[in-house]
Amino acid sequence: MSTDAPQIAPAPLVITRREGAITRITLNRPRAINALTLEMFGLLGAALETAQRDGSAAILLDGAGERGFCGGGDIKEISGGDTMRILATEYRLDLALAESPVPVVGLMDGIAMGGGIGLAGHAKHRVVTERSRLAMPEARIGIVPDVGGHLLLARAPGRLGELLAVTAAEMGPGDAIALGFADRFVPSERLAALREALAGGADPGAACARFAEPAPSSPLLAAQAWWEPIAEAAFGGAHAPASEDPAGAALRLVHALDAAAARGGAGAAEAADAAATVRAMCPVSVAVTLAQIDRTRRLGLGLAEVLADDLRVLGRVAPRADFTEGVRAQVIDKDRDPRWSPARVEDLDPAELAAILAP
Repeated sequence: MSTDAPQIAPAPLVITRREGAITRITLNRPRAINALTLEMFGLLGAALETAQRDGSAAILLDGAGERGFCGGGDIKEISGGDTMRILATEYRLDLALAESPVPVVGLMDGIAMGGGIGLAGHAKHRVVTERSRLAMPEARIGIVPDVGGHLLLARAPGRLGELLAVTAAEMGPGDAIALGFADRFVPSERLAALREALAGGADPGAACARFAEPAPSSPLLAAQAWWEPIAEAAFGGAHAPASEDPAGAALRLVHALDAAAARGGAGAAEAADAAATVRAMCPVSVAVTLAQIDRTRRLGLGLAEVLADDLRVLGRVAPRADFTEGVRAQVIDKDRDPRWSPARVEDLDPAELAAILAP
């Protein structure tokens, strides 16, 4: 008789099942906050295609585990694998979910960052809960917001998109709705009832509205009082657009933050904190991000155009040493002390930025 232990099949990375009138698709890497891999993109794409053929009234997209919906792309795979293939596959999926004729309901319960926002942030119906924490933190690891994030950042009130991107700030549920990253606030205790209503054939929009409550307040929206004068000084009409002079825009931003902090008074402490945060980010990432948000806003780009921009720009940013260093500092060694090249906004090379951004 064999004494070998029985082999246990690995859990599927994506769980797809029909629940009444809907198809429910669940990201299933809970120990990694459902970090997305190339294999998962393939599984998600196949599940989406099936749901669009089998008569599903809606598609419910959620994540397994208690920590969150999705912490983003698997950074180790992206930095060490076929980066362009991974990103192209991801962006095609993001666009397919956004344009799906079967409405997608994205439940961004808990953490939803980076690639997680690419999946649910462009969906027809976007739900957050009291546990939701959203962010586009790419400048912290030496790349730039992608997955169509520039579209959401460019559409945020005033210049809050720039603040969110260059500080890698987290949004609570009130922030996410105020800045246009989500539509409805549904307390987590009501999610099961929402799923049941959708499975029973309820209209997705009506069901989300029925179980929603008024959104909490938005600290980021309140930040406009101190941030907008600084943004005007850095990016206002007296200067060349950030997409034409990204190095200048990044330098003006840190100088405007420093000046606001030095003046004292209302907003000075917030400006000082933001200045320190921006200086800790990858300088190239800050400059390119400002340029991409400006380009998206000024040209009125749509999601497909923004994703095409993302693929071109990420294909140039990801091979740089800054991405490897950012992954080392934040994910591998976790010393939180990246050594960027260049180390300061003051030392950015306009020619290098122009090459990254060239259309």
